[in-house]
Amino acid sequence: MKFQYTSRGLKGKEKLLQRLFEIIPGALSWVILLALCMLSFFKPLITAIVIIAFDLYWILRLFYLNIFLILSYMRLAIEEKTHWIERIEALGNSKDYKGRYRGNDAALSLQERISLFIHQKEVAALKNDNAVPPWENIYHLVIIPVIKESREVVEPGLRSLISGSFPSKRILVVFALEERAQEHIKADIRDMHKKYKSDFYDLLVVAHPADLPAEARVKGANVTYAAQKAAEYLNDKHIPYENVIVSCFDADTVVNTEYFNCLTYYYLVTPQRTRASFQPIPVYHNNIWEAPSFARMLDIGSSFFQLIEATNPEKLVTFSSHSMSFKALVDIGYWPVDIISDDSAVFWKALIHFDGDYRVVPIYTTVSMDITVGRTRWETFRNVYKQKRRWAWGVENFPIVMRAFLKAENISLYKRLKHAFKLLEGHISWATWPFILSIIGWMPALFAEREFVNSIVYFSTARIRGTIFSLASIVLLNCVFLSVLLLPKQKMRFFSLKKLKLAAEWVLIPLISVFLSAIPALDAQTRLMLGKYMVFWVSEKNRKRN
Repeated sequence: MKFQYTSRGLKGKEKLLQRLFEIIPGALSWVILLALCMLSFFKPLITAIVIIAFDLYWILRLFYLNIFLILSYMRLAIEEKTHWIERIEALGNSKDYKGRYRGNDAALSLQERISLFIHQKEVAALKNDNAVPPWENIYHLVIIPVIKESREVVEPGLRSLISGSFPSKRILVVFALEERAQEHIKADIRDMHKKYKSDFYDLLVVAHPADLPAEARVKGANVTYAAQKAAEYLNDKHIPYENVIVSCFDADTVVNTEYFNCLTYYYLVTPQRTRASFQPIPVYHNNIWEAPSFARMLDIGSSFFQLIEATNPEKLVTFSSHSMSFKALVDIGYWPVDIISDDSAVFWKALIHFDGDYRVVPIYTTVSMDITVGRTRWETFRNVYKQKRRWAWGVENFPIVMRAFLKAENISLYKRLKHAFKLLEGHISWATWPFILSIIGWMPALFAEREFVNSIVYFSTARIRGTIFSLASIVLLNCVFLSVLLLPKQKMRFFSLKKLKLAAEWVLIPLISVFLSAIPALDAQTRLMLGKYMVFWVSEKNRKRN
C-alpha cells in the first residue's frame, strides 16, 4: 500500500485523524489513573474490588509470561553451541538437504537433539522455496550511526565484527557520521577507517549533511542517508540487494563470534526472506559492572521483555539493533527520516507497505550494548530517564499506524485489530501498571470509610494482595536466577560477590518500575497528547578507558 509514513505536512481529514490518535494513548492512561484515584476516595469498596480483580489478572499474566521467559532462555541456551557454519554450508550446497546430522546421532546431547529437531522443521518449511542462495553469495551491510560516541565506545564493536567466525571480507561497514559531530569524533572515525578498512569488504565513512529538506534531527535520517550511499556502492559492485542483509547497529553494539553465521542461517531458512526483519536478543553487558544498580536492573528487564517477545513472532516488533533484507529496506524507502523511534517505525512502515505481508523473525543469539551512564549517579539517573522516555516515545507510531490501517483494505481486519491492540495496550500498561501495583492499590484502605472498614472486603483485601505478591516472589526468584545465568562469563575479582549483589538488587524493582519506567512513559504520552513533540536525544555512552 502506498502510504507516506510521516506525521508532517498533513492536511484536512488526515491532520485531524493524526491529532485524534495522538491524544488517545495519553488520555486513556490519565483516565485510568485518575479514575482509580478518585474512586479510591469516593468509592473505596468498588475500587478495592477492581484492584483485586486487576491483581489477579496481573499475577496470572505474570506466570504466563514467566513460562515463555523460561522457554525463550532455554532456546537461547540450546543454540549457544550450534555450529551455524555447518548448517549454512549444507543449505546452499544441496537441494535435497533435509537437516541431517553429519556425525553419529547417538553422540548428540539432549540440547543438540532439540536444536537438530528445530533445524529439521525449519528446513522442511523451505520445501516450496527453491531459490535459497549459496551462503558464499551473502553479504552483510552494517550501518553504525555516530554523532558523539567516543572511540572507546565504537571500537570494541568494530573489532567484534572482525573477530567473528563469519568472513569479515564479506562485511561492508558504513560509518553514518553526522556532519555536525565535533571534530575529535570525526578524527576518531577517520583514524578507525584507516586502521580497519583492509579488514572488511570495505569500510565507508558517510557524512550526513545537517538540516536536509523534510528531515528532522533523528537517527533515522542519518542511517537512511548512509543506506542510500551504500545502495550506490552495491550497484557499482553489481551485488544484488536480495543477497545483502543490512544491520543497523547502535554505536556501542558488540556482536558475539557466531552472530553473523547465525543471522545468515536464519535469513536462508526463512521463506520469503525479503519480507522479514531479524531480531536478536539485546543484552547490556558492555559496562554492566560500571553502571549503578537502578540502571542495571532496568536494562536487564528490557532483555527479559525481548526474550518473552521472541516467543510470539506474530506480534514481535523490531527493537534497537536489528537486521533485514536490504531489498526490503530499499523497497519501503528506507527508515523514516522524521521519526525518533526509527527502530520500531521501520517495521510498521514495512508492514503497511507490503500489505501486512511482513514479519519479524527472532534469532536466538545476543548482541551486547552499553547501559546508559553518566559521570555521577544523579547524571546517570537523568540520562536513564531521558533514554526510557525516548523509548516510550515509540507511542508516536500509534497515530500513524492507525491512519494507515483505516486505509489498508488489503490487510485483514483481524490483523489490523491485533496489531493496533498490541501497540496501544503495550503503551497503556507501560504507563499505568506500576502505579496501580505500587501506589494506587493501597489507596482504598487509606481513604476507607466506616462502612468499608467494617466490610469483609476490607479485611480480605490486604490478605489477598499479600498472597498475590507472595506468588509474585516466585516469579521474581526465577528472574533473579535467569539474570545471573545471562551474565557474561568473566574472570574478574569477586565475581561471585558481584553476582550476589546483582541478585539482591532485584528488590529495587517496584521503585525502579515507577520512577524510571512508568513516569517516563506517561511523560512521553502526555507530551504527544498535548502536541509538545519531543526532539531526538542521544543517550550518553561513557566507557572507562582501558
